[in-house]
Amino acid sequence: MNSKLNLKIWLCAVLMAAPLSFAQAGETGGYIGASIGTAAYDVAIADEIPDAPAFDEDDFAWKIFGGYNFGLTPIFDLGIEGGYVNLGNPSVEILDVPVSIETTGWDIFGVLGFDIGPVGIFGKVGYLYWDADALIDDVSGSFDGSDLAYGLGLRFNLASLEVRGEYEIFDIEDAEDVSMWSLGLAYHFN
Repeated sequence: MNSKLNLKIWLCAVLMAAPLSFAQAGETGGYIGASIGTAAYDVAIADEIPDAPAFDEDDFAWKIFGGYNFGLTPIFDLGIEGGYVNLGNPSVEILDVPVSIETTGWDIFGVLGFDIGPVGIFGKVGYLYWDADALIDDVSGSFDGSDLAYGLGLRFNLASLEVRGEYEIFDIEDAEDVSMWSLGLAYHFN
């Protein structure tokens, strides 16, 4: 009986908070945030190590970001977001040769969101200005460029706080796949 009462109290609290979250969605204003997650690399290295399989590794990744939301309606919003991303430093031995790649970059995105109450989805398209340091055996190299980036996310708003989960893909030159799954928090200045 006591657990049913606790469930009812919790459900009432969530329902009372929903109008606050709905009022937050679609509003104009700035925000900042941070996320942590996992970056996945799939890079062909057969040019450097003949007959080698692809470099297919994951590593801890993180990012900080900020943006501005132009509320179109209480349901749709359009925004701009930019930040710094660290895609980790995965390393592995391939055919007895140590290989590692460390990639960081600055990104800029256009963001389109759709909110229903406290829950929303968003998509984003933009560019990543990246810098990668590679080490194969004792030979190191530095590479940089700018390439297309895009992603999808799910968010939950509660007053000025937003919890977000994202999947982003970075079309980095000469890489089959570089992507990032992340979970983060954002604070809205509304």
